[in-house]
Amino acid sequence: MFRIPLLVALALSVAFGVGIASTVSALKATVGFGAIALGPWVAFPDAQTENTDPYAKAHRARAGKLLYGGAEGLQFTAAIDSDGKKLSSGCSYDITGITPPARFWTLYATNANDQPMKADPALPGAINAWTVLRQPDSSFIIHVSPVAEPDNWLAIRRIGAFKLVLTLLDTPTAGSSGLIDLTMPKIVKTGCPDA
Repeated sequence: MFRIPLLVALALSVAFGVGIASTVSALKATVGFGAIALGPWVAFPDAQTENTDPYAKAHRARAGKLLYGGAEGLQFTAAIDSDGKKLSSGCSYDITGITPPARFWTLYATNANDQPMKADPALPGAINAWTVLRQPDSSFIIHVSPVAEPDNWLAIRRIGAFKLVLTLLDTPTAGSSGLIDLTMPKIVKTGCPDA
């Protein structure tokens, strides 16, 4: 007598469970379609526009993020170095080169879940266009390391994998035309003292 309702309840619970799990994994797997990769840096120029795909909208809503308007800025993330290897907070990296034209830019580190890395408040947890020390040709070298470095140092904690986030504000690159021709800074591993 209870066999048929039990089977229906079991089938519905499996269907709902699989559906919810696949939706959550799809939202975690991608920010959306239309990614542009420039070396290790990845951006989603259409994520801020009204033409963005439903996955990007859902990802934004789930994360509670407010994105910049189409002409306000563009955010690049890097989870790998210039050799294609995953970034590890036990290693040290140099970010070298120049950024694309922008009125202002910021650089900070996040954990693998895109949450800003909490470093000691006395340590430099972010660098921006006004605080970076430059070479005579306007290029820069930023040391990303869990141990202190001279000059431009972005302090990270030893938490495993991490990402770098470079945000360009008030930049002509925000309108995706010409995005492929941009030169982005390189991310070069300089050593892993704990390895």
